[in-house]
Amino acid sequence: MNEDVFLAAVKSAYARFDGSHDFTHIERVLQNAETILQTEPQANAALVRYALLLHDVSDKKYATSKAQENELIAMLQLAPHQEQQLRHIIAAISFNGGQEVATTMLEAQIARDADRLDALGAIGIARTFAFGGARGRKIYDDTEIIQTEMTEEQYRTNTNSSVAHFYEKLLKLKDLMITPKGKQMAQQRHAYMEQYLQQLQKEREGLL
Repeated sequence: MNEDVFLAAVKSAYARFDGSHDFTHIERVLQNAETILQTEPQANAALVRYALLLHDVSDKKYATSKAQENELIAMLQLAPHQEQQLRHIIAAISFNGGQEVATTMLEAQIARDADRLDALGAIGIARTFAFGGARGRKIYDDTEIIQTEMTEEQYRTNTNSSVAHFYEKLLKLKDLMITPKGKQMAQQRHAYMEQYLQQLQKEREGLL
């Protein structure tokens, strides 16, 4: 496989997405994964990296089929058992409204934590409003009902405000981290988001 050609094809796939899921998101989750991998030397780092490079190509928010994902996986020329593992990791990353795929595979756990870290902290806040803006969502809406429990279909069709998304998903992620390093990294980012929401509430109420 030609790595340069593969990477160029991956970057092209993400070029059509908004700023919340573009290739800079991929670069950050890869960086998160490298940090976690330093504490998990027994993991297959190559599989983790390939999965994270491809994990949003067929994201249901943007794609209606897995055709492009399949083409990119074919470019890797993996052995059948490795391709099966790769597909499992990719499938296990997604939150799916809290209906994520169960996994005991270390590589999937690392990839999931790496991706979820990018939904937390300052970057997570920026991505939330970038996605909400791209979809025409309100910043906040005091009349809406927060959906704390959802099916995957409800999660996919939910049109609540960006602030609601913090309570429907983002603030849950800290307690869903799996790897020790991922849990550690999530703590500060989670606290920052809570601080941001408190600041936002005070500004909305004219207290600051």
